Amino acid sequence: MAVTVTRYVTRNPNILSGEPTIATTRISVRAIVGLWRLGIPPEEIPTQYPQLTLAQVFDALSFYLDNRDEVDNYVERNQIPDELLHPAIRGALSSE
Repeated sequence: MAVTVTRYVTRNPNILSGEPTIATTRISVRAIVGLWRLGIPPEEIPTQYPQLTLAQVFDALSFYLDNRDEVDNYVERNQIPDELLHPAIRGALSSE
């Protein structure tokens, strides 16, 4: 059963093992934060996820800012180790 955390952020043990997601989607707060950390402005994130509204994006970022340790933990646990990255991707990342 889903538990509402904020207006748009929920937790459902059957979706991403209870990781915070946007209600009625399987889009994690972690995914939105990842785009934001890459420098994508919140107003442009719905172009990556057209099913999201700007209000949902801002609510996810607000949730993140209030729960940084938790979300950062999800980010860390879901990162791909460098040795598993394709060499072309590794090279592109190292040139940034």
